Amino acid sequence: MTKVLAVLYPDPVDGFPPKYVRDDVPKITKYPDGSTVPTPESIDFKPGELLGSVSGALGLKKYLESKGVEYVVTSDKEGPDSVFEKELPTADVVISQPFWPAYLTAERIEKAKNLKLAITAGIGSDHVDLNAANEHNITVAEVTYSNSVSVAEAEVMQLLALVRNFIPAHDIIRNGGWNIADAVAQAYDIEGMTVGIIGAGRIGRAVIERLKPFDVKLVYNQRHQLPADVEKKFGLTYYPDVHEMVKVVDAVVLNAPLYANTYHMFDDDLIATMKRGAYIVNNGRGEEVDRDAIVRALNSGQLGGYSGDVWYPQPAPEDHPWRTMPHEAMTPHMSGTTLSAQARYAAGAREILEDFLENKPIRPEYLIAEGGSLAGTGAKSYEVKKGQKSPGSGNEDN
Repeated sequence: MTKVLAVLYPDPVDGFPPKYVRDDVPKITKYPDGSTVPTPESIDFKPGELLGSVSGALGLKKYLESKGVEYVVTSDKEGPDSVFEKELPTADVVISQPFWPAYLTAERIEKAKNLKLAITAGIGSDHVDLNAANEHNITVAEVTYSNSVSVAEAEVMQLLALVRNFIPAHDIIRNGGWNIADAVAQAYDIEGMTVGIIGAGRIGRAVIERLKPFDVKLVYNQRHQLPADVEKKFGLTYYPDVHEMVKVVDAVVLNAPLYANTYHMFDDDLIATMKRGAYIVNNGRGEEVDRDAIVRALNSGQLGGYSGDVWYPQPAPEDHPWRTMPHEAMTPHMSGTTLSAQARYAAGAREILEDFLENKPIRPEYLIAEGGSLAGTGAKSYEVKKGQKSPGSGNEDN
């Protein structure tokens, strides 16, 4: 019997299902590049439902049980006695979300003798050690583009919240105050600022498109330069060296995938070269910045603010310094798991499972690794070299 193990975040504290604010969500049939949204044979949920928590089960329970598949769903993923650790050795498929990642380290993959497929319900497979997955011929897949716009919308919101000093101003009202001078003491307009985008892929491109109407100067860094017509359309300036780009920006938005060259990219040395009072928005991955360097820069005033919803590890411990550092706009990892996005990535997870169970090829755009090497989207997005830190390796100086 095939066994699928899903590690999802816990249900709402007030119980499942929640009371929904809306009766439906807009129906999206295509992504901005023209590619289609997930096309499973059918779905067993209503778009707009909470699917990413344990009881939501990604809307897969009925389908998998009808196929005679054992389906184990849990949020318990920490420690040697967790459900995740106990069920992993006999699992054929592991499903995880970036928001509550089941870290598939080399050690865990070594124990998972039956594991054939690791699915990310969403975008970003850095919680999987891709070197180890390739060595064990494990296919890694994710639902590409499913929540790219969701994350991009959040990043624009977070950038504005930092620059306009929204959260401290809101806190003044929540605490019964009305001191406008305190509220505006660190509030600015984004108009005319230079904003740098690191990683101009699907999410980064969506951020660029949404920031253009704000009359900001847009610069970007990534491995491959965008076509000249795209640069002209959005007034983009390309910086092949991130060290040069950060010297000129008032704010930077991180969208690059996590791999060896982006691990702890923003450390004390790099931050010191930025303009005093610059802002960082990071919905990429928590390990792309040095945790304590961010805290030091905010305390010293070198950074004007830091916002993000990605941490390491996830969930973050209660004493994580980002919870209490000044000038922050932090949230739990939620930007890509709106109810709108969940409908797409749950459908995509089912489409991948249908292909797997029916022994059909998985869409190339969903593939990160296959047949012992990077594949599809993964070959374009990641760099994995033996001996270097790999996504999912668990490297972090907690």
